[in-house]
Amino acid sequence: MNELKGIHHVTAITSSAEKIYEFFTYTLGLRLVKKTVNQDDIQTYHLYFTDDVGSPGTDMTFFDFPGIPKGVHGTNEISKTSFRVPNNEALEYWVKRFNRLEVKHTGIKEQFGKKTLSFVDFDDQQYQLISDEFNEGVAAGTPWQKGPIPLEYAITGLGPIFVRTSYYDYFKEVLEKVFFMREVAQEEAFHLFEMGDGGNGAQVVIEYNTVLPQARQGYGTVHHTAFRVDERADLDAWQQRLTGFKLPNSGFVERYYFGSLYTNVAPSILFELATDGPGFMGDEPYETLGEKLSLPPFFESKREQIEKLVRPIDTVRSTKNFEKEYE
Repeated sequence: MNELKGIHHVTAITSSAEKIYEFFTYTLGLRLVKKTVNQDDIQTYHLYFTDDVGSPGTDMTFFDFPGIPKGVHGTNEISKTSFRVPNNEALEYWVKRFNRLEVKHTGIKEQFGKKTLSFVDFDDQQYQLISDEFNEGVAAGTPWQKGPIPLEYAITGLGPIFVRTSYYDYFKEVLEKVFFMREVAQEEAFHLFEMGDGGNGAQVVIEYNTVLPQARQGYGTVHHTAFRVDERADLDAWQQRLTGFKLPNSGFVERYYFGSLYTNVAPSILFELATDGPGFMGDEPYETLGEKLSLPPFFESKREQIEKLVRPIDTVRSTKNFEKEYE
């Protein structure tokens, strides 16, 4: 069986598709490569923000479920999403940028030997930037070439995913025995696990916490995180493995942009395994990725119905010229 290769994507919940588009495009400088709908709830947008070409391991996605309440952060949740930047100097750039744009942040800190900068969005969704200086392992992606961030400071992909849990011993056993991850460091209540070639793009940080109340999912929280495999055959093998460990799973799910397999590894913690391909470049030209409502072929017959259910969002960027914003 092939090991998991690293982080594939993180999917979170937002109170506003429009506001998260603005935040990720104009503040963070990630590229919207796909504007589609939740395949299990077609009245809900599903927005995919990635590097320049939609590389696996660079992708944060959002649902905007109508009427959902604000989430509550606590224990037993996927608690924070990291984004990689090239080096420590880039973090200094982002401190100035966040100050100017009034993005709440913690200032630069250090964890597991890496410089980090934690921040939140308008929903109190938790993020951090992590420096790739001295990083080894899974390669980074390609920053959005035409975005507002100077390329030498721009985000290049996903970094470590944080999980806060009151079931640490169980979680450690699942990560090591089921998913072949390995614990490589510990700092106080935080335990660093790696998969595949390791490095920032293939890490999970487990925080052991029995003090905070139970988290409650809603806008401002993470829905699930996904890890990378090569192809469908890997998902089939992993399905057999999960079943062997009596972990509930979805079986293979065709998402068109990738194949998926879901499992609830613990209460309120949903993991997905996802294939690297086919990817996001097959149904739209590179120049206009994410500008129209994209639907997988099995939804095209419902396009008229879906377009009536979801409000229009203007995501055209190919006609705009983004000046690089040096702080």
